[in-house]
Amino acid sequence: MPDSQPNVEILSEDVLLTTAIFTIRQARLRYRRFGADRSLSNKWSEKITRVNADRGDSAAAVIVDTSRDEIVLVEQFRYPTLGHGSGWLVELVAGMVRADEEPESAIRREIREEIGYDVRALDPIATIYPSPGGSSERVTIFHGEVDDSLRVGEGGGRADEAEDIARRTVPLADLPALLDSGTIRDAKTLAGLLWLHLKRSRR
Repeated sequence: MPDSQPNVEILSEDVLLTTAIFTIRQARLRYRRFGADRSLSNKWSEKITRVNADRGDSAAAVIVDTSRDEIVLVEQFRYPTLGHGSGWLVELVAGMVRADEEPESAIRREIREEIGYDVRALDPIATIYPSPGGSSERVTIFHGEVDDSLRVGEGGGRADEAEDIARRTVPLADLPALLDSGTIRDAKTLAGLLWLHLKRSRR
């Protein structure tokens, strides 16, 4: 959590819980309010309590297989979604950025582990906050292309992390129908696929 800034005053901060994935922090703070012209003013908010689920940052990639004109996605079990569906989601290749990594290095590692490819160039699309009301996590989304010559393994994830990941492909021509179907429920995946659709529509 950053120290107090000119427009935010952190009055106190406590760690409520630390798990294998999250550190839950609670802060008592106040921040500058908007004035009549909608710029930050000299008036402060009331003192409020906010919670941050800090899990670090992650990286994801929109992968296109140019050998087959397909988008390469993955499907895996996601426990937090179980209360609203089957628990399995179709997503972009993605993973956590380790403390000693940059986002690009992290996503190259995840592409090899999850779908079994190396990738040449990776172009950054955007860095987004998937849930800024409750978590500091940022996701850096990249675009990359693969082909048969870059296949280095079977993918499927890491057994030592209990991963069981299935490779899923969608023809590029079916991207508009996929977006219209409402079957993509993951925020980073929807953002990445909408970017790809917009990029292709501008050709």
